[in-house]
Amino acid sequence: MPEQQQWTITATEQPPEWFIQAVKQHTPLSSGIYAAQLLWQRGIKDNQQLTAFINYKAYQPASPFEFGQEMDLAIARLQQAYNAKEKIAIWGDFDADGITATSVLWDGLGQFFKQNTQLIYYIPNRLKESHGLNNQGIDNLAKQGCKLIVTCDTGSTNIEEIIYAKQLGIDVIVTDHHTLPTERPPVAAIINPRYLSKEHQLFNLSGVAVAYKLVEALYQSLPNVAKHPLEDLLDLVAVGLIADLVQLSGDCRYLAQLGIQRLQEDFKQPPAARRRPGVGRLLELCQKSGDRPTDISFGLGPRINAVSRIQGDASFCVELLTSRDVKRCNELAEVTELANTRRKSLQKDVQAQVAQKLTQLDLSTTSVIVLEDAQWPAGVLGLVAGQVAQETGRPTILLSTEGLGTGDWELGTGEEFSQSPIPNTSAALSTSPQSLARGSARSVNSVDLYQLVKDQAHLLHRFGGHPFAAGLSLLVENIPLFTAAINQQLRQSLGSTTLTPTVQADLTVTVADLGKELFLELKVLEPCGMGNPVPKLLIQNCWFENAWHRNQQDWQGKKVQYIKTEFDIRDDSGRSAFPGLWWGHYKDELPIGRCDCIAELDYNTFKKRYEIRLIAVRPSVNSALNTQHLPLILDLRNREHSQQATANTTQDERKAPLPLTALILEDCPTSWDNLRLWLRRCLALSRSASTLSNQQQLAIAWSKPKHQPPNQIWLTLVGIAKYLSRTNQPVTRVQLLEKIGISDQTLLVGIKALKHLGFTIKRQDNYLQITWHPSDRAENLADEAVARFLAAVREEQFQQQYFADVPLSTIVAIANSDNYMSTKF
Repeated sequence: MPEQQQWTITATEQPPEWFIQAVKQHTPLSSGIYAAQLLWQRGIKDNQQLTAFINYKAYQPASPFEFGQEMDLAIARLQQAYNAKEKIAIWGDFDADGITATSVLWDGLGQFFKQNTQLIYYIPNRLKESHGLNNQGIDNLAKQGCKLIVTCDTGSTNIEEIIYAKQLGIDVIVTDHHTLPTERPPVAAIINPRYLSKEHQLFNLSGVAVAYKLVEALYQSLPNVAKHPLEDLLDLVAVGLIADLVQLSGDCRYLAQLGIQRLQEDFKQPPAARRRPGVGRLLELCQKSGDRPTDISFGLGPRINAVSRIQGDASFCVELLTSRDVKRCNELAEVTELANTRRKSLQKDVQAQVAQKLTQLDLSTTSVIVLEDAQWPAGVLGLVAGQVAQETGRPTILLSTEGLGTGDWELGTGEEFSQSPIPNTSAALSTSPQSLARGSARSVNSVDLYQLVKDQAHLLHRFGGHPFAAGLSLLVENIPLFTAAINQQLRQSLGSTTLTPTVQADLTVTVADLGKELFLELKVLEPCGMGNPVPKLLIQNCWFENAWHRNQQDWQGKKVQYIKTEFDIRDDSGRSAFPGLWWGHYKDELPIGRCDCIAELDYNTFKKRYEIRLIAVRPSVNSALNTQHLPLILDLRNREHSQQATANTTQDERKAPLPLTALILEDCPTSWDNLRLWLRRCLALSRSASTLSNQQQLAIAWSKPKHQPPNQIWLTLVGIAKYLSRTNQPVTRVQLLEKIGISDQTLLVGIKALKHLGFTIKRQDNYLQITWHPSDRAENLADEAVARFLAAVREEQFQQQYFADVPLSTIVAIANSDNYMSTKF
C-alpha cells in the first residue's frame, strides 16, 4: 500500500540577517539559521512576534471575559447555583479533549461545589451513545436532582436536547469549540470561541481550554473561595490541547507551554508526592517524561482515547487524571495501558484487512476510497482511515456493520460531529439495526470531506463532521450507490487534478548537522501542532547501516505486533553515524544503497539519546552510481561454472576462484527478500573498503535442489512426529528443518496441520515437545490443513527451482534496481 509519493520542499525566502541574530539570542549554542528560516516561513517576522512566540512570559493572554456577555451569563448562573447549593452535572465527551475538559471542570468547579454530592459528571459511552447530549442521559440527571448542566467539548448543536432539559427544569451552560448552530440555542450561556473573529487569540481554543477559561472567570469572580491555585489545572489543559490537534497559536500555544512545564515539574516528584499520580504512571508506562509535546501526542493522548474505543465507557479516566490515590491511579493506569495495547492490535488487524481490500481496487480510477466489512470494530476505523488517506492521498471512508443500533456509531477522533438526521428518511429510521452500516471518514489534499459527504445526504441515515474528518451511517444496500456518487462528485470537482500522497520537507540538512545543537535550536518552535508542525528534515545522498527490527512489547512483556526498525544513518558530511527509528517497518524496507530521506529529529528520553524518526525514504535522485559501494557477486552455483560480475559489468563472465574472504550463500533462497538480506550484509561490509579490489564479495553457491514429492515430505513429517511422541524425545526446530528440508515458514504450516491430527506441540526453552492423541474425527478435519501444507511445499519448491537457474544478469539487475534506480514513491 503506499502509493507513489510526491516529495516537496517548503519554499521560503532567506530571512534577513537582523532576524537571524534575533533568533540566535534564543539559541546561544547554535547559529540559529535553521530556526530562523522555519520561523520566517511560518509568519513570525518581527521581534515582538518572535519574543511572544518563544517566551510565554512575554505573551499577554486574553481575559476570559473577552467572551463577552456569554461569560457574564455563565458566571452569574454558576454563582446562583453556588448560593442556592444546587446540584450541577458536568456533561463531557469520551475523547482526550473531552476527558481532560471534564477533569478540568471536575477539579476547577470542585473548588466551589462539593464533589459527588453537589457536583457530578457524565461521559457518554462511545459504543452505545454518540457525542453530545441525549435525552436518556438528561433523564438520569434529572432523577438525581440536577438543576444545571455544564457541557464541555460538546453541546453547541444539541438544540432539541437543550429544550428537553429545560422542560425538566434543568438549565444548560455550553462550553464547546465545535460548529455553531444557525441560531443561539436556548441556554443559560454558550461559551464557544467560534463566535469570535478568526484573528482573535482565543479563536483556536479546544474544549479543554474553553473549560479552563470558564473556571478562570469563576476564580476571578469568587476570589476567596478556591483553595488550590488555578495553575494546577494547566497540565490537563496541555494534554487536551495537544491531543486534540488544534492550531497551537495565540492562547492555545501559551496554555500548552505553561501546561507542559507543569506536567514536567509534577513528573519529577516521587509518585506519592505528585499532584496527578495517574498522569505520572501513564508517562512511566509509555516511557515518557512529560517534557515534550510528543509525550502527549504519542503517549498520553492515544492511551486516553483508547479506553472509549475499546471499552466504550471512559468515565474512569476522569478519576485517573484527578485522583490523589496512588494505588487506585496505578490500577486505572494499567487498565488504560491494556486498552491501548488492545487498540493497537485491533488497529493492526483492520489495517491488514484494508490493505488486502485495497489490492482489489484500481486507484488510478478511484477518487474516494470506500470499503466496508461486517467484522471491523468501529472504534478504530477513524485511525485506520486516516492512515490509508495519508498513504494513498485519497479521502477514505471505512464502514462497519458490526453489532449496530441506530444511535450506535463512531464519529472520529478529537472532534464532535453533530448527529444530523437526514430529512425524509423515515424508512431508514425504522429499519432494523442490522441493515445499517456506520463508519468514519478522513481526508487529505485539502478535499472538503464534510461537504463531500453532505452532498450525498439523501443516501445517508446520519452524518456529521468537518473538512478533514466525518462520521456517517447509512443503509447497507446504499453503499454501492454512495460509493459511485461520491467518487463521481469528487472527480468532477477535481477536473484534471491528480490526487497524490505528498510528503513535505521544511529544511535540508546533513547527517553532521544532526544532534543536540540542532535539536535545541529547533526546540524553540515547540510545542508543535496544527499550523506549526514538527520540522521535517530532508537528508540527501545518505545510506543506512546496522539496521535491525523487532516486535514492540507492551508493558507486561507480551508481544504486540508492531514493528520498529532501528538503524544508523551516514552521508559524506562526516565520519560519524547517527541513530534512528522507523516505526511500522521492517529493516528490509530500507534501500540498500544511497538514498534520500525525510525525518524528524527527536530526543529519546528512555535511551537518553538524540535520534531521527524516519518519515519517508526513497533511492537517491542525485547520487552518482558509486561503484565502490557495490558488492561483487560470484556465481558458484553447482560449482561447475564460476562467474563473477559487478552491477556495472553484467556481461563480464569469467572463471574465478572463490576468495577466502567472500560471504558464501549455500542455501537456495525461496524469495528475492532472502537474497536481499545477504546483499545488504555484503554492502555494509563493503562500505569500509577503500578500493574496488578490496570490496566484499558475495558468493552464491547453492546447488540445484533435489526435491522429494510434497506428499512424501508430509508423510516424513507425520512419521517424525509420531516417533517423537512415542519416545518422548524433544527436538529443536533446526533439527526438524534439516531432516525434512523445508523452510521455517512452511514448517509452521505443517505444525498447524499436525495439530488438526491430534498432535500437541509445546515449546520448552529451545526445544519442541510433541505428543499425539489420535482421533478419526481430527483426521477428517485435517484435510484442509494438509492441503495448505502441500501447497506451501509446492510453492517453496517452485521458488527454489527458479533461483537454481535464474541468470546471474537477472540477480545483478535486481540488485541494481533496488539500490540505484530513481524510483518514484
